[in-house]
Amino acid sequence: MTKLSRGEWLIFLKNTALVLLGTLVLAFGTAIFILPMNIVSGGVSGLSIILKLLLPAEWITIDMIVFVLTWGLFLLGLLVLGRAFALKTLLSSLVYPIAISLFLRLVDGAVLDGFFCLAEHPHGDLALILSASVGGVCVGCGCALTFLGGGSTGGVDIIAFTICKLLPRLKSSVVIFVIDAATVVLGMFVIGDLLISLLGILSAFLSAVMVDKVFLGGRAAFVAHIVTDAYEQINESVIGQLDRTTTLLEATGGYSHEGKKMLIVSFTISQYAELLAIVGKHDPRAFVIVHRVHEINGEGWSKLTN
Repeated sequence: MTKLSRGEWLIFLKNTALVLLGTLVLAFGTAIFILPMNIVSGGVSGLSIILKLLLPAEWITIDMIVFVLTWGLFLLGLLVLGRAFALKTLLSSLVYPIAISLFLRLVDGAVLDGFFCLAEHPHGDLALILSASVGGVCVGCGCALTFLGGGSTGGVDIIAFTICKLLPRLKSSVVIFVIDAATVVLGMFVIGDLLISLLGILSAFLSAVMVDKVFLGGRAAFVAHIVTDAYEQINESVIGQLDRTTTLLEATGGYSHEGKKMLIVSFTISQYAELLAIVGKHDPRAFVIVHRVHEINGEGWSKLTN
């Protein structure tokens, strides 16, 4: 077993802290805002709300259902997807149901003078809308922090990955969307309230936006691949006007078999229009591919850590 260096230990501790913090934020948003209001926005929380309404026995509590679903899906992931995937979800699977159970105690009207008891708030409609909004933000931030730490919240994603393993032609992102959408639609019929169902969709949308913003850090970074004959002029303009460096590669046209140069340029969204203007000025017939990237490390961007 290899001994970890001090830098590797620090990275491990940082990632563990991010997964732990993300799971707690996720559990807080779910327990305080989503579950008490019966807002079905997909995921384990949505399935738990539906099952609680279908199984009205008093001894079956919502946190009990969350616990069973979380660990049932974790075991499914362990059996089907393997130990490597299970390890990514282990910490979150341990902490999440416990945190849900603890945070749900705060929504009791007798605790802290009912400070977190939004379901019985005199401004009921406003409390419902704000719960969907703030809950979605908390869920998105929690998931994103977990992802940044290299972990996974598991949940219904495990069902999607299992289906994709059995049916390799399916894309996991599509299956996850279908499962969440089916959960929301099912919740619409079980709850029988269109307004709450629409708020569930709003909450899911805000969650997705926050995952994007927090996980990508709000950094709209892009990379352009430019195939052109005027590579020297474009290269000089990019360096001089955009203050960005480039990488030059040899390229061969698949149809013409002619040799060309390809420039690779990383840039921010504010430089997008100026870059296209530079390329259009020097070579209107240039072939340009622009795609968004999650992260860029190096000079002019984020520093690499060791």
